[in-house]
Amino acid sequence: MSEFEERLKAAAARGSQKGLSREELAASQKASQDRLRGLHTTYRLQLSERIDAVVRKLIDQFPGFQFESIFGELGWGAACKRDNLRMINGRRESRYSRFEMAVRPVNDFLVLDLHAKGTVANKEVLVRNFYQPLAEVDQVRFQHLIEDWALSFAELYAAS
Repeated sequence: MSEFEERLKAAAARGSQKGLSREELAASQKASQDRLRGLHTTYRLQLSERIDAVVRKLIDQFPGFQFESIFGELGWGAACKRDNLRMINGRRESRYSRFEMAVRPVNDFLVLDLHAKGTVANKEVLVRNFYQPLAEVDQVRFQHLIEDWALSFAELYAAS
């Protein structure tokens, strides 16, 4: 066998080895993404339960709010809203207040994303977002943020 033929066989072997490693890499990345998506579901369930409990406690503190579950494209969580009507100089005025918090759906960036928004008397007073890569999630931090953001809204609402 000539030197060229030996080099040709070696090149063909290296090429097929590269092809196999690319396939193995793609398969391991797919498995890793599937594992992270499953992790997102676990976190989402735990955090949405915590959000639900915190929003219900807000309603207990401020009677008149109506509870609302959030699920779907916007995420999973809870909201509460209230529409107050007042008469000022013979005119009717509506003052709308709402607080919502949700864990957003998994995305291509594979992060756990928490979102909150609060409106008091027709003015948006609170917008918060926090996210971490799924592989690095600190659940305790997310739970503290859920409570802190709800407390911030409660303070802003009580001050109005």
